[in-house]
Amino acid sequence: MDWLAVLHCIERGEDERTEFKQGLGDLSAVGKTLCAFGNGEGGLIVLGVDDSGAIVGVKEHAEKVQERVTSFLQTGCSVPVSARCGRHQDPNGWVHWIEVHRQLRGLEPLHHEGRYWIRRGRASVQPSPAELQTLFNDFGFVLTEEQVIRSATVEDLGAAAFRTFLREQGLDTDEDPQPPLEEDMRNAGLLGVSDDELHPTLYGVMVFGRNPQNHPQTSNLFVQCAAYSGADRSSDPISVAEAKGTLRDQIDRALGWCQSLGRREVYRGIVREDVPLVPERALREAIVNAVIHRDYAITGSSVLLEAFSDRIDVTSPGTLPNHLRVESVRFGSHPRSRNESMAHAMVVARLMEKRGRGWPLMRRAMLEFNGTEPDLLNAEQGGFVRVTFHFASGS
Repeated sequence: MDWLAVLHCIERGEDERTEFKQGLGDLSAVGKTLCAFGNGEGGLIVLGVDDSGAIVGVKEHAEKVQERVTSFLQTGCSVPVSARCGRHQDPNGWVHWIEVHRQLRGLEPLHHEGRYWIRRGRASVQPSPAELQTLFNDFGFVLTEEQVIRSATVEDLGAAAFRTFLREQGLDTDEDPQPPLEEDMRNAGLLGVSDDELHPTLYGVMVFGRNPQNHPQTSNLFVQCAAYSGADRSSDPISVAEAKGTLRDQIDRALGWCQSLGRREVYRGIVREDVPLVPERALREAIVNAVIHRDYAITGSSVLLEAFSDRIDVTSPGTLPNHLRVESVRFGSHPRSRNESMAHAMVVARLMEKRGRGWPLMRRAMLEFNGTEPDLLNAEQGGFVRVTFHFASGS
């Protein structure tokens, strides 16, 4: 930006992307504005101009000001700030400017002195809880299914799997003319725009991705399987596995791992019958719900499938979605999905129904199987939901 452009901004006055300061001061105010502009759409900080727009000039020596600004851009905020600096000697004194670019580097917004800042009108302010969540979302730190995964490309999505998904919904993928594949994917929510480029969304990666866990933000999004010799995690592990891949892969592989633990022998009279540890229908329902309804905003956590000597636990990161209560789940209430697109994909794949029948189905299956009822724990402080299937006494 040259002096004429800066002068035009001065004449226009302060706004959401322009702020005036008479001097550097202790740089604290500059740090707040740097973060606010960097966390937003960028902006211009003009030094040597008062609030009315009058050029008063910076009293400090011009070279020293440039040195302080350059140093502060590197060390004054949580990470180095990308910006362009300039200066002009006006009859009233030196005017300096800092043209701050939108940052979006790394997985965390800019912060100064331990606090995050955003632009609200003409002021740099600390974000509200809702604004902070949106801010983290923009930086890819907090994940929702619409979040763009900037490390992924269109080639990371399986075109064949997507076309199968369209056909399963009754859409013709062969008759011409067909829209471009990328346009179709974007319309279906598999792709989103970030910095004028198309990238897969979390939904696209987890449902149609070729290698869903190959990205920094998705590396922990799988089912961690573990079997223990005793009744708690202090017991020796006897089998561990990671059920990775797309959501459908995770469900199938987690269920397959549990089946590999073996079956029990039950004698009915003189006839021996092999039975699973818990009914497949109940276990599949629990795994499907854990994978689909988990809170993807909780990074670094996996769904847990754990087998103990007396039970099987399925634990999903995040509490029940949309203020749903345990009592409502037990009653078989109207279903509420945290991740609507993922849930829809699993409905199309016939892996779930979205009728609110999950818990009644699991309860009935367990009662018919061994006379026990599953437990449901919604741990609000711990931030997880756990379903427990008990083995029959003496099994």
